[in-house]
Amino acid sequence: MSGYTVAILGATGMVGHEMLRTVIERRFPVAKLKLLASARTAGSTVSFAGVDYAVELATPEAFEGVDLVLASAGASVSRTLAPEAVKRGAVVVDNTSEFRMDPTVPLVIPEINAHALNEHRGIVANPNCSTAILLMAVAPLRVVAKIERIVVSTYQSVSGAGKEAVDELEESTRASLAGQDHAPQALNKPIAFNLIPHIDVFQDNGYTKEELKFTNETRKIFEDPEFRISGTCVRVPVAVGHAESVNIEFDRPVDMAKVREAIAHASGVRLMDDPATATYPQPTDAAGIDDVLVGRIRGDVSHPNAINLWVVGDNLRRGAALNAVLIAESLAEQGLLGPSRTLA
Repeated sequence: MSGYTVAILGATGMVGHEMLRTVIERRFPVAKLKLLASARTAGSTVSFAGVDYAVELATPEAFEGVDLVLASAGASVSRTLAPEAVKRGAVVVDNTSEFRMDPTVPLVIPEINAHALNEHRGIVANPNCSTAILLMAVAPLRVVAKIERIVVSTYQSVSGAGKEAVDELEESTRASLAGQDHAPQALNKPIAFNLIPHIDVFQDNGYTKEELKFTNETRKIFEDPEFRISGTCVRVPVAVGHAESVNIEFDRPVDMAKVREAIAHASGVRLMDDPATATYPQPTDAAGIDDVLVGRIRGDVSHPNAINLWVVGDNLRRGAALNAVLIAESLAEQGLLGPSRTLA
């Protein structure tokens, strides 16, 4: 087969733009490309690498003849349109929260659990961006020793809340420097020169939905419903790039050289760890690249079996668009995409 008919649902959003970029840059075999969006932006054009792409209205009929859908248009849109695309023969790789915890839908990071794709019934879920970045750094360490517990604090960029939040960061920063007030709209508190320990809505147990996402998603991806992980998610005044401070407790003391070796040799992960030269990952290092960056590796002075990591990744690319395209590539390699595919 010379290529697939690919639709990007939510093509005018920040992740949609990154999906387009990633599909083209990685030379995914596309015979025909369709960009789909809501009535608000349908009829517009999206430009990339000197090519203008027309944006069509996302309707059930728009998926006729489509082999692959990369979806990032919001949970409610996926709830309605993903099953319609599947009915018409497409495989949907969904970047929203809609299907992640559905037991019939694989939740996949290809470097970790590509085998789960064999169970797909037309829909594959992309994990939350903070989960994807975290597990790319943590999964390689499972060969060093058994992981007993993880505690993570995330420092998440405003692009995780959409383009409106990025604009708000810029506008509120200018207003603050000018001594003017700027009421938050896209975010729940002022973001300029501030940190907001509140992403998504609070639950009865005091955690936010964002915090519970990486707890529940990690358990599903690791296929361990009792895996012990918790944390705190914080919005920070950074445009692109999520950072995470990670404390990992093992079942025994670990050799730090083996920890560094495991991370250095992991696919999709780059070691940046040299305190003597102030080498450590920052969001500006991760923006626009595929790798998850890991540094500040050190033993936990309070626990003989624990270590600390500092992990950074591009939330739009590694945490969303790239993972979706890697899923598509793996589906194609396994013969799980296109007219000849078989469903579990």
